[in-house]
Amino acid sequence: MIELLGQIESAGVMPVVSIESPEDANRLGEALLAGGLPCAEITLRTDAGLPVIEALAGRNDFLVGAGTVHSVAQAQQVVRAGARFVVTPGFNPRTVGWCLENGVTIIPGVSSPTDLEQALEFGLQVVKFFPAEALGGTKMLSALHGPYRAMRFMPTGGITAANVNDYLSLPYVIACGGSWMVKPELIAAQDFAEITRLTANTMHQVRRRSSR
Repeated sequence: MIELLGQIESAGVMPVVSIESPEDANRLGEALLAGGLPCAEITLRTDAGLPVIEALAGRNDFLVGAGTVHSVAQAQQVVRAGARFVVTPGFNPRTVGWCLENGVTIIPGVSSPTDLEQALEFGLQVVKFFPAEALGGTKMLSALHGPYRAMRFMPTGGITAANVNDYLSLPYVIACGGSWMVKPELIAAQDFAEITRLTANTMHQVRRRSSR
């Protein structure tokens, strides 16, 4: 689990993907790799989610996880499909418990001190702050971090190329989730060249900021 979280931290950005066609899976993976991002969180917001996870899990050069997981049953499905990690929009104790009992890395969503208290009870070190911008952005995240100094975050929701570095500048943020480089309309139009361009621009921006 620690090693996998380290891979996510090294990436700095986690593409959050909603995709309609399993046939686009490998082209999406190639586009992200060409842009410098060897990872993605494939959401279960569409019926294609599971087969896309399965397709990308077959690659040795790509880290694939599952997002929008709401239940133990869904967690079991995505793990069987090959997901290396699970991301949830909220904190479901049963789903968190199953993942931990079965050695599956889970990054559950939190939005309040109550959620963070639950995370501590389960011994978690990294959680997803969601929906980040709607909840107050970096100001709210900093306020939450105050009494929870050991917790680290992957903020997601409303994050774009314009504000990603505001979040990544916080030492307790391991990575940011976002969809600006993998918008559903770009995937539907099979504009993978644009996905690569947006991804490369994002990674250049992130690395330039981190090197200062």
